[in-house]
Amino acid sequence: MLTDRFADRLIIGLCSVLCTLCSLPAHAWEYKSVEADTVHSAQIRMGADFTKRWNNGLRLGVSEDLRFDVYNSATGAAFKTSFSTLTLAYTPIEYVKLDVGYTLKYTNKDTVSVHETVRHRVFAGVTGMYTVDGLVKLSLRERVLMEARTDSVNPLEKNQYNWQLRTKIGADFIVPGKPVKPYIWCELINTLNAPEYQQLNGHQFISQVRTQAGVKWRLSRLSSLGFYYRFTYGYDRDINITKKKGYIELAEGTLYQHAIGVTYYLDW
Repeated sequence: MLTDRFADRLIIGLCSVLCTLCSLPAHAWEYKSVEADTVHSAQIRMGADFTKRWNNGLRLGVSEDLRFDVYNSATGAAFKTSFSTLTLAYTPIEYVKLDVGYTLKYTNKDTVSVHETVRHRVFAGVTGMYTVDGLVKLSLRERVLMEARTDSVNPLEKNQYNWQLRTKIGADFIVPGKPVKPYIWCELINTLNAPEYQQLNGHQFISQVRTQAGVKWRLSRLSSLGFYYRFTYGYDRDINITKKKGYIELAEGTLYQHAIGVTYYLDW
């Protein structure tokens, strides 16, 4: 008799747990929006890019990019991030370039844990190139990028591994007889695996639109300096799941960022 009662209670308890778990997806779409967060930022960026080229179309690149907020409506002025990148590229034919690489991203935060400040990125891409009348070089790049977090997260709210598709279209202008090369490009960054709780109507979203205009000034046969202005429009969704409240908090954030930068290039 006692055994039968215990078995009945166990079955009832398991059924309750299953019903609770099955009901979670139904609540996943019951959002309560909190006040939208809009951040305005201005940055100064400094970088260096070193590339070794071989006659077979193979090249190895090492670069460093440092970014400083001179104005930020949310955090104030401070050193922001650094990107240390290693890239291997191959040009099998004149019109196509393939590349793979790794980036160590460091973000300046008020924390004692390095796991909250470091991200690892790997990427692979293909670029199509075509020169028009020897004056304009057009390019289209498709790149898949994965960023890995080193801290622990709630998988319902955030991903341990974020996948993105980055589409970049650009034009380099060739000025015959002059040591300068103006250029302009625009890039769209699309999420590929936003957590279910971050998706609205079941869709991914464009997280950034970046445009940049600049000029490369050749100093010698091997070296040059690059000056540029970049504008970034960023969009993000921050999800907070609080079971006691019975709904999911959705905070949408928008970024308007202006940046001027200088990069030193050395190719040999």
